Amino acid sequence: MEERSIFHCLSPLDHRYYLANRDLFDQLTAYLSEEASIQYCIKVEIALLKSHVNLSLQGRSDLLAALDTVEADISPAEVYAEEEKTQHNIRALVNVLKRKVPPETAPYVHLGATSVDILDTAQSMRIRDAVKKVILPTLLKAEEELVRLCSENAEVPQVGRTHGQHAVPITFGFAMAEYASRLGKSIIQINRLSSNLRGKIAGAVGSYNSTALLTSDPESFEAEILESLGLQSSETSTQMVEPEYLLRLLLEVNVAFGILANMADDLRHLQRSEINEVRELFKSDQVGSSTMPQKRNPWNSEHVKSLWKAFAPRVMTFFMDQISEHQRDLSNSASMRFISDYLAGFTAAAARSIKVLKSLHVNAPQMMKNIQSSGDLVLAEAAYILLAAAGESEAHEIIKQLTLRCEQEGISLADAIKANSKVSDLVTRSLKAVGLPEAVDFFSRQEQYRGIAVQKSRKIAERYSGIEALLKEEI
Repeated sequence: MEERSIFHCLSPLDHRYYLANRDLFDQLTAYLSEEASIQYCIKVEIALLKSHVNLSLQGRSDLLAALDTVEADISPAEVYAEEEKTQHNIRALVNVLKRKVPPETAPYVHLGATSVDILDTAQSMRIRDAVKKVILPTLLKAEEELVRLCSENAEVPQVGRTHGQHAVPITFGFAMAEYASRLGKSIIQINRLSSNLRGKIAGAVGSYNSTALLTSDPESFEAEILESLGLQSSETSTQMVEPEYLLRLLLEVNVAFGILANMADDLRHLQRSEINEVRELFKSDQVGSSTMPQKRNPWNSEHVKSLWKAFAPRVMTFFMDQISEHQRDLSNSASMRFISDYLAGFTAAAARSIKVLKSLHVNAPQMMKNIQSSGDLVLAEAAYILLAAAGESEAHEIIKQLTLRCEQEGISLADAIKANSKVSDLVTRSLKAVGLPEAVDFFSRQEQYRGIAVQKSRKIAERYSGIEALLKEEI
């Protein structure tokens, strides 16, 4: 084969992102490359041929043993060279196979199958294997880091934010628990859906016309072949496997992609100079700006979001590939080849997420400082709840007016409440009723108003630290 510099490649996945993910992409190559596509097609053809040996050649062990060596004896270059003549990829593979297999078996190569029997079955196998052997292990490492951050920071106070504004206090572990939970559930779904990809050996339009000439039970013949490949048959098929098996998996991968992008975006914002609550690792020889030496850019988090922007819109193509005229057309032939790119881009984003999470510095003192920067106004909700619980029907409006006074006069919420004897008495009564400290203490320790954030953080961490056991339960 011709050697080609990676810097002559057109796709950034094959140069820039390959160099950043060399080991990971080398693993994916075994399942998602063009070479892998051909090798998996050979696996399907050999499984079909072995079933013919069992059906028509008395299951001869010498022939079955000889077929086990065929895959290693075929190169993608041979198949491509043959395709130059046939202008048909699967017929090219069939011609090469006939030259490699024992002569007695040559008439049975591809017998009863149509091209898409081989292509769709091979695709299901290799995407299943890429997910199980590379993508899921990568996601599990990201989940492990989220669980660690969730557990280690369960009690680290942080201000919650809605619409970019300070809301009420939480903990940083609770903030990470959101992503541990969301990604964990998506991992479970990806595992389940990848286990349900299907194949077919049902002939040109999926009605077993050809194999029904060879056996009285073509469905059992199909099931035997697919079982040897670790697949079940599509419940029904045209020339193609029902597209929804793969579609649902790709959609769930896109869900996970969005979760990683959302997390990356949150972490990117928390690294803003004026927030400064977390920080990505910055090595001594790293450069943040070509002109401003002080810059420490959150570029890894930005990289994850950028990959999501590039690849997530491809979900529209996945939906469009759901449609094929009658029993089959070729309108998805080119578009489906880019599923490999999509999965590689997603895996690169997952790997970069691991890098961010493993090196993340949590600035707990700054988190506390940010809570305190709003004074006790972050307890306005608490004041309203306490006042309403004491029987005041206009509690929300009363506290809102007090917060406006705080902003106008530059006083604390505690002082504004204290100046209104009725409100003060009712709030104090409610605090005593639930066993909380007196108002002066309650309003001076904003970080203690955190609900069950600590308990939820630990509960989520405990649940998803055992995610591999959950995967086994969900298949």
